[in-house]
Parts: sequence; structure tokens; C-alpha cells
Amino acid sequence: MTSLVILDRDGVINQDSDAYVKHVDEWIPIPGSAAAIARLCKAGYQVAVATNQSGLARGYFSQADLDAMHAKMTALVEAEGGSFAHIAWCPHGPDDHCDCRKPLPGLIDQIERALGVSAAGAPMVGDSQRDLEAGIARNCVPVLVRTGKGVKTEPKLAQHSELNRAQVFDNLSDWVDHFLAEKS
Repeated sequence: MTSLVILDRDGVINQDSDAYVKHVDEWIPIPGSAAAIARLCKAGYQVAVATNQSGLARGYFSQADLDAMHAKMTALVEAEGGSFAHIAWCPHGPDDHCDCRKPLPGLIDQIERALGVSAAGAPMVGDSQRDLEAGIARNCVPVLVRTGKGVKTEPKLAQHSELNRAQVFDNLSDWVDHFLAEKS
């Protein structure tokens, strides 16, 4: 059994925006997400983040802006008694042909290398099809939350043989409650 949980960021931990989350003031946590992450940590799980951040390549925000958003996210989780084992982000745009932009699994590969663990069997919690596809490519367990783009993504799951086995929850906190109860 892996002790790793991988989360997408925008739409899972914080509110998403079609206009991109560009500044720390626009980074607004989804209620209960920081406490849910802390509950995972307290139960012995390493929590990592795998997030596409093409706004960097597009010039919508700077690395300093992204660092400030991640510092805010980290501080909120630490205030609840948790921490992030690793935060991996793809700074590339869709036409940059990188190996880390989800649905490719490069961010998960980075997490595995950074933590010295296998992601196989780890939950990959996301709000989009590309999040789940990246996880499936590394034998993660797909979990969809209905926050962010999740409501729009949910009907698409049935069309894909690998995605139709995804568990679906209203939000990260609901999934964590279910996951920890299942493991106890």
C-alpha cells in the first residue's frame, strides 16, 4: 500500500477560474480543503500536488506570483496541522511539447523521484479528465471531485473505459472522509 496521495490544485484545493488564478489574492481555498489535507497528513499520508500552470508560459503571472500562491496554500495547510510532501508544477503551454503537462504523467514522475516512492496505487484526485488520465498512466486510483471543472467532467467519465472506474465526490473534504474511513 502506498502512503502517497496526489492532488490537482486549481478546482480541488482552491477555486478555479477560466481566466486563470494569476495572483495570490485570486487564490481562494475551497472550504474544508486545507483541513482535509491536514487530516490525510495526520493519518500518515504524504500529500503531493501535481498542477498545470500554463499561465507562466502565457505570461499571465510570474514565478514569484506562483511562489506566493503556493506559500499561501502551504501556510493554510500548516495552520491546520498538515504539510505538503512535494509540489510539482508544469510551467509550459499546450504547444511546448513537454512531458509534464497533464494528461502526460511527467508531474507524477517528478513526485516519485522527489519522494522516492511509487505512485502506483496512490489516489490521484482531480477535477478534470486530464488529471485522471495522468494518474491512470502511472497506475494511480482516479478520483474526481465535482468542484472546479468536475461537474462538467463527470459525464465524460462513462465514455472512457479507464476513467469510468473513477470514484466521484462532491469535494476534497468528502473524499478524504470516505478514504480515511475506508482505511481505518
